[in-house]
Amino acid sequence: MDGRKRWQVVLGLIPPAALAGALILFDSLAQPPAYHEFADRRPLAGIPNFADVASNLAFLVPGLLGLRLCLARRPDGALPAWTLFFTGLIAVTFGSAYYHWSPGNGTLVWDRGAMAVAFMGLYVALLAEYAGARLERPLVLPAVILGAATVLYWHWTGDLRPYFALQGAVFASALVMLATMESVFRQKAYIVGALGLYAAAVAFEQLDRELFALTGGVIAGHAVKHCLAGLAGYRVYRMLRARGGGQAQQA
Repeated sequence: MDGRKRWQVVLGLIPPAALAGALILFDSLAQPPAYHEFADRRPLAGIPNFADVASNLAFLVPGLLGLRLCLARRPDGALPAWTLFFTGLIAVTFGSAYYHWSPGNGTLVWDRGAMAVAFMGLYVALLAEYAGARLERPLVLPAVILGAATVLYWHWTGDLRPYFALQGAVFASALVMLATMESVFRQKAYIVGALGLYAAAVAFEQLDRELFALTGGVIAGHAVKHCLAGLAGYRVYRMLRARGGGQAQQA
């Protein structure tokens, strides 16, 4: 087995291994009720929690731009997976806005379901472009089903272990691919930048109340999280826009 084939096997095993490990090694992880108590609850124009609701437009712009690019210009690379990624961003706009309009576990499932679609689209796209194009088509549908299954598992059982394990596995796999492989498109800086922006978004999410207090109630961390995560999606769009069209296939 050559080096690329070995990496394909390793990367393919990371998500199921992470899920199995989470279920076997760790206790059930419930959603803390305090998670829904965001710092900025100010309404505006009849919209509750306005900043957290409206800031989801940051996902809509790159989602629409990217989907239009994929459908109209058909850039080279993992087109079905990238199309899925941008479709997921559009879904996040509405799923997350719905959740922040009325925060609770019942609405959060729509937010996380949309995020799972976007995450798995990104994961399969990176696998195809770094580990081998033949991985894309067989994995797109199973990846989406797996991502959705972790959200539904949490919704039905209250256990977040599979959902967080899968997200961690996708992020870890992306780092492994970027550190050990090269794509024919030579656009690694775009993806590194996108992942960096998303990591910053997660950090600001944890600093929701602290930023709200620091800015004197001007803006909270969760709204900043939405903006940074949207910028990460826009960076992916810029990467694909810089490519040619015609769907040249990667070996």
